[in-house]
Amino acid sequence: MNKSKLTIAIPASIISDTPHLREKTSKIGLIARTAAIFRVHEIILYPDSTYANQIQDLKLIAKLLNYIETPQYLRKNLYKIEPDLQYAGILPPLRTPHHPNSGKNRDLKVGEYREGLILNQTKEGLIVDIGTQNTALLRELHFSVGERLTVQVITNGDRIEVQAVNSDFIPSYWGFRVKVENKTFGHMLQTEQFNLVISTARIADKFMDVANKIEKHWNRSERVLIAFGAPSRGLHEIVKDEGLRLEDISDFVVNTIPQQGTATVRTEEALLATLAIFNLNFNL
Repeated sequence: MNKSKLTIAIPASIISDTPHLREKTSKIGLIARTAAIFRVHEIILYPDSTYANQIQDLKLIAKLLNYIETPQYLRKNLYKIEPDLQYAGILPPLRTPHHPNSGKNRDLKVGEYREGLILNQTKEGLIVDIGTQNTALLRELHFSVGERLTVQVITNGDRIEVQAVNSDFIPSYWGFRVKVENKTFGHMLQTEQFNLVISTARIADKFMDVANKIEKHWNRSERVLIAFGAPSRGLHEIVKDEGLRLEDISDFVVNTIPQQGTATVRTEEALLATLAIFNLNFNL
């Protein structure tokens, strides 16, 4: 199994060409599904305009991505009814391992992992909602009521007991994290520690021409970034605003859709095509 943790970077203006919140929500749902299908570890949202205030767009994208990543049984306690989520019902289910289908006690197995929410504290320990008919007991007390955490089932009899675990060490894919970056793309790369940075662009090397070179770096990289541009401007134009050249801040600049039949490729389309190609070649 490849040890690389895959991060993708997508721009705030990914929803700029979609005027209605319903369509914005649908687009973010597609991005979340694509990220989950290809086991993306982290999604970084970055501002790609030096003249437009993109704070609201960044917040909206992050909220929708975090909402869809949250198991359904925890959503009503973690999210309030608010305008930004009025079309959340159209979001597709992720169906990842941390979104279990069954909430029946009898289907719960010792050793199974779950996402939980601490509901209250008793003399025995913390009471945790893990999406089953009965709540679970966590005897560790260094967590707070209202906190979300990852747990492992240690007993399932008269009472369900769990222990807290680090999700990074769970053997199966456990969803993605979302990070909102306040720095522009080029400046972000100067502060983030990636072993391999791959930027996607139309004017670039064809993927198959550099696949062997990428593979050599990929196999020894613990943290890999694949970056995507905006609907109206590619990464070349975005970093030019910072006085930078894309080739100088990336290890590779690749075109994963050569001879495209359309004038433009939307970011969510490029994301799906690119991750499919990388998965086929490098087994994400």
